Amino acid sequence: MQCRICDSTNLEPALDLGQHPWCNHFLKKEEIGHEPYYPLRVVFCHDCRAAQLDYTVKKEIMFGDHTYLSGVTQSLGEHFRKIAVEVDTRFFPQAPGRSVLDIGSNDGTQLRHYQKLGYEVLGVESSVTAARLAIAAGVPTRNEFFNLDSARRIGRKFHVINAAGVFFHLEELHSVTAAIRESLREDGVFVVQFLYMKRIMENLAFDQIYHEHLLYYNLATLGRLLRRHGLELFDAYLAPIHGGQMIGFVTHAGKRSASARLLELAAAEERDRANEFATYQDFARRIETFKKENLAFLQGARRHEQRVWGLGAPVKGNTLLNYFGIGPELIECLVERNPLRRGLFAPGSHIPVLMEDEAPGAPDIYYVLAWNFKREILERYRALIEKGVLFHFPVNFPE
Repeated sequence: MQCRICDSTNLEPALDLGQHPWCNHFLKKEEIGHEPYYPLRVVFCHDCRAAQLDYTVKKEIMFGDHTYLSGVTQSLGEHFRKIAVEVDTRFFPQAPGRSVLDIGSNDGTQLRHYQKLGYEVLGVESSVTAARLAIAAGVPTRNEFFNLDSARRIGRKFHVINAAGVFFHLEELHSVTAAIRESLREDGVFVVQFLYMKRIMENLAFDQIYHEHLLYYNLATLGRLLRRHGLELFDAYLAPIHGGQMIGFVTHAGKRSASARLLELAAAEERDRANEFATYQDFARRIETFKKENLAFLQGARRHEQRVWGLGAPVKGNTLLNYFGIGPELIECLVERNPLRRGLFAPGSHIPVLMEDEAPGAPDIYYVLAWNFKREILERYRALIEKGVLFHFPVNFPE
């Protein structure tokens, strides 16, 4: 294959997680055992130093319709509110006719916060179900994939373009990046929110690697992609959401100077060797130790006849469950709040999903797959914790 960013063929395997089902394909009972599997491997480009998957599950399979909803968790909604207020206050507090385009707008959660600030909003969302929910909530949404062709059909420029948790999904990477440049006003700001590979490795959060995430950016590698298309990062910071998500601010090349904190983050990447192949090799070795420790914990609970339920049925949780080889014999069920996953089973592991309001009582241990919402979970389940239910977070991260 060619590097998704620079077209080089100088690629080397960095992490092989084996064969996995598409992790957002939660199963109906009759589908159990019939889900297709695909390679899940991260390769490293020795020319531009970008980490990426070497196999692409077609975007029509992954994003034509799915069960992820961004409005389910309070923490994410509050994060989106803060982003909208920050962007408005910093860049466009007095601008007439303020407008925002959200790429991969899901159920419209981010755009609703911009609406409250007086922006004209437009979402582009590939999922039929999520787009329908957004429209029903009063958020103008086009149900299609965003790329250069769709941008030209939209035919306008925006003050703000937002991509939250979607820019590392892109099969049509260069078409989308060119479309962003073409759709962004000369004074506009592209807000790119992405899982930060440096933090993924530091947190040992390997479950954030799955087929939807085709690319794993650090600032240096994202910068190379943007410069190829006449765009440039001018500011960035690390937000606590999802265990460490980078918020990058981008505009047309040469329009704004790099901030001091962006330069500091870039220097930290170099200092910590975040873009070196040896760091990825060390990450792979640490994952193996992590697997042994977690299986020992769950098998010990089983020997002591403790009931273990999974808390949350996040997409990333399926990477962990399948790589660790965990099934219903170790985790009885996954307790979830997203109604689109009601009555379904996790792909690969075939663990049943129960709605929170359907769960019969409580287990001895909650194995928290939705670990990125730790603070919200500890607050919501305080009463159970006080009763002695153990909440085990396989991934712990500094907030």
